[in-house]
Amino acid sequence: MTIANNGYQSGFGNEFASEAIAGALPIGRNSPQRVAHGLYAEQLSGTAFTAPRHANRRSWLYRIRPAAMHGHFSLLSHPNFHNDFGDGPVTPDQLRWNPLPIPQSPTDFVDGLFTMGGNGSAAAQHGIGIHLYAANRDMQGRFFYDADGELLIVPQQGRLHIETELGTLDVEPQEIAVIARGVRFRVVLPDGDSRGYICENFGAFMRIPDLGPIGSNGLANPRDFLTPNAAYEDVEGDFELVAKFQGHLWRADIGHSPLDVVAWHGNHVPYKYDLRKFNTIGSISFDHPDPSIFLVLTSPSDTPGVGNMDFVIFGPRMLVAQDTFRPPWFHRNIASEFMGLIHGAYDAKADGFVPGGGSLHNCMTGHGPDAATFEKASAADTTKADAIQDTMAFMFESRNVIRPTQQAIDAAHRQRDYQHCWAGLQKHFDPAKP
Repeated sequence: MTIANNGYQSGFGNEFASEAIAGALPIGRNSPQRVAHGLYAEQLSGTAFTAPRHANRRSWLYRIRPAAMHGHFSLLSHPNFHNDFGDGPVTPDQLRWNPLPIPQSPTDFVDGLFTMGGNGSAAAQHGIGIHLYAANRDMQGRFFYDADGELLIVPQQGRLHIETELGTLDVEPQEIAVIARGVRFRVVLPDGDSRGYICENFGAFMRIPDLGPIGSNGLANPRDFLTPNAAYEDVEGDFELVAKFQGHLWRADIGHSPLDVVAWHGNHVPYKYDLRKFNTIGSISFDHPDPSIFLVLTSPSDTPGVGNMDFVIFGPRMLVAQDTFRPPWFHRNIASEFMGLIHGAYDAKADGFVPGGGSLHNCMTGHGPDAATFEKASAADTTKADAIQDTMAFMFESRNVIRPTQQAIDAAHRQRDYQHCWAGLQKHFDPAKP
């Protein structure tokens, strides 16, 4: 039996509450001696019990069976999904990939994961893992959770129907979903073939950034982040529970659906956000501003102002700065950037960077517009506004070097001639000409 309490609650980082059956939530006590409807009380803690109130993440779940009920775990082989980022030399080359091919054989969300790179580790509780997924089949009879970090899922092709312990999230391209650390879920593919990007965050939980001089409004607004209403399954059978734990996958038999939470309250929850609702801030006088003004979510580090991971988007916007080179300029950063394209074209690349593809520009590696884009932007009439439309690109940015995996370096879909996009840049220097 499946009970769906469709809909969402809005807000970010606050306390939420939902029940699929009226009266299932206890009043006044988190763990009464007896929970209504014969349910079990269980706390899911995403932070230390003693974390400051503003940073504490936990939810109380009222479920049909406790999460402890499953068989023994054994290692599950998955050569393409891991946290083996290596400890040898890392190339400073600019790297770019075509989209991860859709599988030819039946492949679900978990089997279709492909690790591109990362840094840090779950054991150290800092850093990130960057993965792609390509799938063509629903998760059938299996459920998944990640004990190593929270998952930021960015669909590029095909909708995802994500059924979690706390309710369902329907996510389409140009939306994102964040699955809180440890939350069990199953992915159904309404459109069949699906592809996208994932950032696995081992560090502090992602949050919306402070606005500072921007003021009280702008960027991603808290009310546009949606958490699911409670929904539950009361189903018995022969199922598989897959866990990611300390960089490895494990499996256990489970005799029931773990999506059996009838009611819950708290703030350690999955959520979704529509990137098209981002309120872009930009220059209205001169100069192209830093990409930090496009920050949607940040995982802070132990250094103020420096992110363990920043999630930045480049969506539709108006460019009006005059006497200015409007596309992103040539640059080298202390931070490392993995970039992906969800929809349309990216205004700093004329070709080669396509939806579903990705690029990696590591610490102090020079990058920027290709030759065709530079020539076009240099000759543009900046007395007129330029409408950047029908596009959505993003960036996972990290304070630490993103170490590409060997399988990403060796992948057939890597563009081995990527550096050639700058080969056409001409020498214009003339000391006699102002």
